[in-house]
This record gives sequence, C-alpha cells and structure tokens, in this order.
Amino acid sequence: MNPCRCGMAGEPGHVCARGQRCRTVYQARISGPLMDRIDLRIDVPAVTAADLIKPGVSEASAVVATRVASARARQKQRFLELGHPGVTANARCPTALIETIAQPDSGGAALMRDAAEKLKFSARAYHRILKVARTLADLDGVETVGRIHIAEAISYRLSGEVAVAA
Repeated sequence: MNPCRCGMAGEPGHVCARGQRCRTVYQARISGPLMDRIDLRIDVPAVTAADLIKPGVSEASAVVATRVASARARQKQRFLELGHPGVTANARCPTALIETIAQPDSGGAALMRDAAEKLKFSARAYHRILKVARTLADLDGVETVGRIHIAEAISYRLSGEVAVAA
C-alpha cells in the first residue's frame, strides 16, 4: 500500500505538499477489519540509482527456494501426521490446531502476551501472528517457535506502526 496519495511520503528528499495529514487520511481509507486480515505488512523504500549501482550481498535465489521448499515439506508432513491431509501450509491451519503446533517457548509466550495486551490484538491477529511465527520457525528448521519468531511475526503486522524489541 502506498504511504500517501503521491506514494512518496517518507522518502528522502521528498516533502509532501499536503503534509502528514495526507498520509493519515490516505491510509485510513482501508478499514481496520480488512487490515486485520493482512498478515505481512512491510514498508519497502523506493530504489535509488545508488542502490542499483552498489553491489549487494544477499542469498542466491536457489538457496532461498531450497529453504522454502524444505519448510513447505515440513509443514505438509506435520499436518499429515496430525490427521489433516488437506492442510498443506500453516496459513491454512485450523485455528484450534495452530495454538498446538505454534506454541511458543516461555520467552515467546511472554512477548506475545505483552504485545497482545499493549497493542490490543484481535483474536484473528493473535492467530495469524502464530501462523507466521510457525512458518518462520519452519524456515529456520526448528521445531519450537521461539521469541525471535514471535517478535519477527509481530513486526510484520506493525510495519510503519510500533516497533517490538526481540
């Protein structure tokens, strides 16, 4: 979603003629219940010429694809073993089941509890955060959802809002 009508709010060197109010009014056009259904909200700044010129250090696409395929296979196998052959990804996991398979460690549970209270998560947001955290743990190749996974999942919901410390 663009930050404002012109799409440039917050970009270095750009001053919106309409000011902060433009950004607030523009983003308020999307209802809260609709935003609650969006799991990942990530601010992506505009790419500059300098970004394109300088060499970047990143993972190769093949390495990322292998990790994603492994996580997907792990999820499919987990749901098969739990008697849910029709479910192949955490995103499609039934609500009651996600609380079992994404039960965080003590640090993650404390963070989730504190964040849910402080940020007033709806039940939908709570379960969606668990699904994203379970997926992050699967991408890391670990069985236990840790505090770091919960923190990252929360941060994806709060893009542009409040930061949560890991």
